Amino acid sequence: MSTMYERAKKVFSPVAARATTLGVVKSEGSYLYTEDGRKILDFASGVAVNNLGGRHPRVVKAIEKQLETMIHVGHNVVYNESYVELGEKLVELTGGDTMVYFSNSGAEANEGAMKCAKYVTGRPGVIAFRNAFHGRTYGAMSITGSSAAYRKHYEPLMPAVYFVDYPHALTPANDDAAIQKTVDELHELFATLIDPSQVACMILEPVQGEGGYIVPPKNFLKTLRQICDEHGILLIFDEVQCGMGRTGTLYAHEQFGVKPDLFTSAKALGGGIPLSAIIGKKEIMEKWQPGAHGGTFGGNPLACAAALETLKVIEDEHLLENCQKMGSYFKEALYDLQKKYPLITDVRGLGLMIGMQLSDPAKVKAIRTKALAKGVLLLDCGKHNVIRFIAPLNVSKEEIDFCLKVLDECFEEAA
Repeated sequence: MSTMYERAKKVFSPVAARATTLGVVKSEGSYLYTEDGRKILDFASGVAVNNLGGRHPRVVKAIEKQLETMIHVGHNVVYNESYVELGEKLVELTGGDTMVYFSNSGAEANEGAMKCAKYVTGRPGVIAFRNAFHGRTYGAMSITGSSAAYRKHYEPLMPAVYFVDYPHALTPANDDAAIQKTVDELHELFATLIDPSQVACMILEPVQGEGGYIVPPKNFLKTLRQICDEHGILLIFDEVQCGMGRTGTLYAHEQFGVKPDLFTSAKALGGGIPLSAIIGKKEIMEKWQPGAHGGTFGGNPLACAAALETLKVIEDEHLLENCQKMGSYFKEALYDLQKKYPLITDVRGLGLMIGMQLSDPAKVKAIRTKALAKGVLLLDCGKHNVIRFIAPLNVSKEEIDFCLKVLDECFEEAA
């Protein structure tokens, strides 16, 4: 019998790049079970979607219960309980002074957030950051600066987008210099290319994902907040990957003490069912008038029910605390590996959003391939010279230890 991979090659366009050729028959907790009988520790988590692991029993029950009443009704036609309750919960969790709009994907939410900013300010310009990833649709691709390959073949893209550096200081001593470089670029941009009075928004990831799991200097977001306030520019955070507890707080911007005007949430929000949200300050969202944006599947009852239960599980099972504890443990152990293997040039991250940078991009694929053969699924990012670890928030010490044992063996073999 043909494998899923062999069957899929015959019917699917090759446009979707694949990290593996695995065929999977079951996802449970931190593990995937393959069609050839293997059990794989999943530290890809469906690309940061399965923050509770696969098929958390409480989320499964919430979906089953929702199936008893409705699957889809259309949020632009009627209201339903899970839709309204999830909106109330997100407003509660984000300070009580926000409002929400639901979409389906991170890219769609980012496009909507930019639309809201342009609508409310009446300005055309958008400032984005190099190494950013915001999605594959046209508007999202236009503000993505992590790889020219994403943009190749699709020019011209959305106009009036301007890029500046995202600071990446490897030592705290260089933090101020890294921030100042970006500030200088912004001032040069305002002086030579677009007056700040024409900039609708500045959009960035509080912690960069696909660009290399880059944590900015502590005061960077505060500096941007000041610049945006000075010029009436809306500050938008893309929390698609770094949100929903991934960094040890519900949303990553909480780590930096900065509140955005708008931010987006997706990936893990729906507990495995497609769902995204634009969450913004009430005084801004109220100005976004009926008909200025819309969609068919946003706020789907099943997705909202799953998201509600996901948020409750994060609270009830104290997963933010576990994320912080296990993330610290994991990072310290990776620092020890770095001392042992010169191939590892940096270990960085917040919570369970951890990146390990290698000096040789070719070795990243080799390490990932060896790790998968030994039972651990990992992904890369950052122009493919960073291995990223996206363990579920409820990961155990024993599961991390198994990953570390496999990594040690892989680096030993690579050396």
